[in-house]
Amino acid sequence: MKILVIEDDPEAARYLVKGLSELGHTADQAGDGDSGLQMALDGNYDILIVDRMLPRRDGLSVIQELRREGNHTPVLILSALGQVDDRVKGLKAGGDDYLPKPYAFTELQARIEALARRPKSANQVETTFTVGDLTLDRMAHSCRRGEIDIPLQPREFRLLEYLMQNAGQVVTRTMLLENVWEYHFDPQTNVIDVHISRLRGKIDKGFETPLLHTIRGAGYTIRDTAH
Repeated sequence: MKILVIEDDPEAARYLVKGLSELGHTADQAGDGDSGLQMALDGNYDILIVDRMLPRRDGLSVIQELRREGNHTPVLILSALGQVDDRVKGLKAGGDDYLPKPYAFTELQARIEALARRPKSANQVETTFTVGDLTLDRMAHSCRRGEIDIPLQPREFRLLEYLMQNAGQVVTRTMLLENVWEYHFDPQTNVIDVHISRLRGKIDKGFETPLLHTIRGAGYTIRDTAH
């Protein structure tokens, strides 16, 4: 397998790369969060081994950004923080497994093999979403309804992407604040209403069938009501 090790401790990194190479894997190494994130996005890796505490960008932030970018490469988190709350935070950030330090290399090997055995389909990520005649392409960063190209601002694109990922389901304001704006509190503003209104004007105005709906007292949903 092709494995990326994101570890800032030179001795620990050398130990990991050497051990993985001896097992027949191809192992690359990054010494900080920023370079590790870029390598993970640019490289076609089978497994990522990410230290939690990294310079420039911490490990959990690296994982969260990867997931936001649609990269679902399996991640094994390594950390000296081994309490239950620490492990929960790591898994909630998008990690697939969490191994506290110090660890035995044989256990790390077993966990890597377990991640590799997961069905590939579980790690495949949709790049195109379709609701009715509306299509959003996250790779091309484009949006079309029928034969019409719809220009979207970055926040509008992320908002529509999240709604289409959850098509047919009610998406609450809290869900939008956390997943689109990355707020973990209510800013007590009408920012969501403003963006929903703008988005509705772009994807629904002039079309016979509305797709974006307000569910009073609950949130919003995107669905094709023509079927």
